[in-house]
Amino acid sequence: DRVIAVNVRGPWLSSKAVIPYLRIGGGGKIVNIASDTFLWGAPVLMHYVASKGAVIAMTRAMAQEVGADNVSVNAIAPGLTKVEATESVAASRHEFYVNGRAFRREQYPEDVTGAIVFLLSDASDFVTGQLLAVNGGFAFH
Repeated sequence: DRVIAVNVRGPWLSSKAVIPYLRIGGGGKIVNIASDTFLWGAPVLMHYVASKGAVIAMTRAMAQEVGADNVSVNAIAPGLTKVEATESVAASRHEFYVNGRAFRREQYPEDVTGAIVFLLSDASDFVTGQLLAVNGGFAFH
C-alpha cells in the first residue's frame, strides 16, 4: 500500500493540483518518474513494477486529457541509479544491471537529469504521452 501511495497516488495528486494552473498559464509540462523495471518485469518486485507500470499508464491517459490545453505529460524510466535510496539494494542486483547494460557502468543521477531537462525544454514541445528509458541500454523501449 505504501509503494502504491508514493509511486502512483503521489504523482497523480501532484498533477491534479498543478494542471489547473498550467491550463490558466496556457500550457506546461509534466514529467513523471517511472522505472525500467516495468520494461523487463523485475522479479521479486511485483508491487514496485506494478506501481511504475501504473505511472506509465497514467502518463499516457493524462497526456490525452490535457493535450488540448497545451500541457505535455511524459515519463522517464531510469534504471537502478546510485543514490542513497538504492544503497540497501543487494550488490548482486547492482552487478546484474551493470553487466546487462550497453554502457557497462553504474548509473548516477546526472545520467537521468539530461532527459528530464529535455522533456521540460522547448526542444520537446511536440512530445507527449511518451516513455523515455534512461538506463544505459539495460532495457530497450
